Amino acid sequence: PGAAVGEGVLLFGPWLRAIGRPHHAEVQLSYPLLTDVICKRISTAFILTKNAEFVDDITTFRDLAGHLESNGCHLAKLSATELSAKHGVGGCFRSLLRQLLSDVPDVAGVSALVSWYCEAENYDQPVIVTIDDLEQCSGDVLGELVMMLSEWVIKIPIFFVMGIATTLDAPKKLLSSEALQRLESCKLTLGSPSDRMNALVEAILVKPCTGFCIGYEVAKFLRNYFFRHDGTITSFISALKLACSKHFSLEPLSFLCVGMLEEDCEEFWRDKFETLPQQIRKYAFGFPSCASAKISSNSSNNIVGGLSKLLKLQNDWGSVLLCLYEAGRHDKVQFLDIFCEAVNPDLQTENVLFVSEVTCENLSGLKSGCGKGSIAQVMNTIRHLPMETLLHVLEVWSNHLKGMSEINDKVKELQSTTIGADSLRPAKEKWARRTAASTGNGIVPLNEKAAVLLQNVTSKYLVPVECLPFHEIICFKNVDILQSALIGNPRRMVQLDLLKSQSHLKCSCCRSGTAVSGSLHDTSIMCNLAQEYGDVINLHDWYMTFEGIINSKNSKTKRKSYSSPSKKKSKPSSPEGRAMIQARFCRAVTEMQITGLVRMPSKRRPDLVQRIVFGP
Repeated sequence: PGAAVGEGVLLFGPWLRAIGRPHHAEVQLSYPLLTDVICKRISTAFILTKNAEFVDDITTFRDLAGHLESNGCHLAKLSATELSAKHGVGGCFRSLLRQLLSDVPDVAGVSALVSWYCEAENYDQPVIVTIDDLEQCSGDVLGELVMMLSEWVIKIPIFFVMGIATTLDAPKKLLSSEALQRLESCKLTLGSPSDRMNALVEAILVKPCTGFCIGYEVAKFLRNYFFRHDGTITSFISALKLACSKHFSLEPLSFLCVGMLEEDCEEFWRDKFETLPQQIRKYAFGFPSCASAKISSNSSNNIVGGLSKLLKLQNDWGSVLLCLYEAGRHDKVQFLDIFCEAVNPDLQTENVLFVSEVTCENLSGLKSGCGKGSIAQVMNTIRHLPMETLLHVLEVWSNHLKGMSEINDKVKELQSTTIGADSLRPAKEKWARRTAASTGNGIVPLNEKAAVLLQNVTSKYLVPVECLPFHEIICFKNVDILQSALIGNPRRMVQLDLLKSQSHLKCSCCRSGTAVSGSLHDTSIMCNLAQEYGDVINLHDWYMTFEGIINSKNSKTKRKSYSSPSKKKSKPSSPEGRAMIQARFCRAVTEMQITGLVRMPSKRRPDLVQRIVFGP
C-alpha cells in the first residue's frame, strides 16, 4: 500500500518541481502581494487507511517514505507528538528542519529552509511532509504550520501527505476554514485489510514468484492467525516470513526452490543434483511423497523430471485458482478462503467424486447451493452472474489460462457462443428474453456451461501440492514449529533450555549420571533442583542443596590441583566464601523470577517461593 500511495503522490512531481535553480537573493525578495488564495494552496493527499490496527498504518507510511526517498524526494515525517500544543508550531518546524538540513541554526525560520532549497543538489525535487495520524494532531498547531508554509509555496514546492484512520471528514473537524482553504486536497482510499490480503495471497502464494509454498495445515493456521489479530496484514506477513525462514533452515534440499524461478530450470536442477553427495541423493528419494508415487531410483533424471512436473502442475494450479477467485469475488468470496480449500489434500478425492456427477445433461438435477465451502460457493455464483459480468469473467479467464491452450480454447468457444456475428448489445438483449425459455427447451445456458467448464478444470488441474512427488522440497508443512515460534510457550522453552543446557553447549563435563554437576550455570543448577519440589520451594532447603553442589565442585577442583604431576605445583584455589555462594544463589533466583519460572516470596510466607512452570 505504501508504494501504491507513493506512485499516486509522484504523479504531482512534474508540476511540483522548480523550473530552474532559484537564486538565494531572488527567493528572499518579497513577491507582489498575493490576494488570491489559490496561489497559496499546498497540494495535499488525504489517505484513508481503513486499518483496524495502527501497526498497519506504521507499515504503510514506512513503505511510503522509502518509496518517495528512492525517487529522490525530500522527505520530512512529522508525528502527532511533534504537532501537539506542548511543542507548538516552533518545535514542529524545528523538527522539520532537522530532517532536511544538516545544520539547523539556533534561530530557525523559513529563511533557513529557503537557503537550503537554493543549493544545487536540492532544488530539483519537491519537499514532501508526511503526517501518519491526522486525528491525533493538535488542530491549532497544524493549522499554523499550514498557514506559514502556504506563504512560501510559490517559492518552495511543498506537498502534504496526511493519514486518516476514521473518515474523510476528519480534516474539516480538526482544521479551521482558513487553513482548509490553503490546502489543495485529493483523497486516496486504501483497500480494506481483506482486499489487501487478497492481493497478498495472489502475489506471493499463488503466482510463481518465490518458488516457496505452504501446506494445508500451515495455510489454515495463518488464516486463523490473521483473523485473531483483527485482520492485521503486518502479523500475517511476519508469520509468512517466519514460515519461509523455517523451511529454508530445516529442509536440506530447499535451495532447489531457486530453480522454480530459473529460465532453464531443468539444467539448474541437474547441475545442482549431480554435485550432491550420495547420502543427500538417497534423502531426496526417501520423501513420503516419493514412496507413495513409487519413485525408488535415485538418478538425476528422476528428480529433474519430478520437479519439472511439479512446477508445471503448480503453474496450472495457480491459473485455475485465479479463475476461481475472479468468479468468486463478485459474491465477496475471500481469496484466502479459496486458497485454504485449494491446498487441502482431501480436495482431489472430493473433486473426482463430484465431477462424475456434473455434466451438461444432469445439471438440472443439481440444486443451487449444493456442496459446502468456498469453491462450491464460486460454482453457484457463476450460475447467477449477469450476462455482462459473466462476459467480463470469461475475458479474465482467457488471460489467466494463456499457458493452458486446450482450456483457453474452450473459454474462447464460450465467448464466441454469445459474441458472434451480432454485436454485444443485441446479444445481451436476446439473452434477457431467452433465458427462461432456453432452460425449458433443454438448451443449456451460458452460465451453466461456464460452471461445468470451471468444475471440470478444477477437478483436473486443481491438484494440491501435498499430493505431488518431491513437494517437500518447496512446501513448508510443519505447523507445530511455526505455531511454537509465533504463539509458543516461552516459559516452558526457557525451562527446557536450562534443563538441557549441556546439550546446547555440547558439553560432556556437566553431568555425571543423574547427579547435577556444579560446573553448570547457576541458574541451570537451580532449575534442575526445582524439579524435585512441588508447587512451592523451601528457600532454605533450596539454598543448602545449591551450596552443597558448589562446595563439592570446589573440593574436586582442590584435589585435582594437589594431585597434578607438574613440577611447578599450582596454588590451590581457596574454597568459595559463603557470602559469594549466597550472592550467586540470589542472582540465580532473581533470573528465574525475571524469566517467569518462579514467583518471589510473599510477606505471609517469606521462606517459600512458588513454582509457575511445571513438567520437563
